[in-house]
Amino acid sequence: MTMRDRPIGPNVLDRSPLRFSFKYLDTTHPAFNVAACQGEYFRLLIARLRELSALTAGEFKSRRSGTLRIHPIDFDHDRLSVRSFGVPGLNIDERAWQFALSANEHGRVHGFLVEDTFYVRSLDPDHKLYLRN
Repeated sequence: MTMRDRPIGPNVLDRSPLRFSFKYLDTTHPAFNVAACQGEYFRLLIARLRELSALTAGEFKSRRSGTLRIHPIDFDHDRLSVRSFGVPGLNIDERAWQFALSANEHGRVHGFLVEDTFYVRSLDPDHKLYLRN
């Protein structure tokens, strides 16, 4: 079943729990390097994924929390270090989202949302998606 084959509608977004996929995770991008991350980072990552999996996709998209910092990614923003997720054959940049692992540390997780699945594209422990002034 491809992404286009799955049924879509308000029921999927409102009732199905948010799922996560690592199918498109890029661990080779130089800006998003997790090689130096210690166990605490990955413990926080798993805890955040567990917390978010209690939400529906609709709740994820509408949640406004200071600690979660969930919001869409606009690749046209002039302070972004990358201009696309760069997944060949998929036009998913307009579905790009990010969320934080913790309030002020440990960076963000970037990905794209298709129906009730958040496809993790990159782990950004140093918050390098946005260029510093």
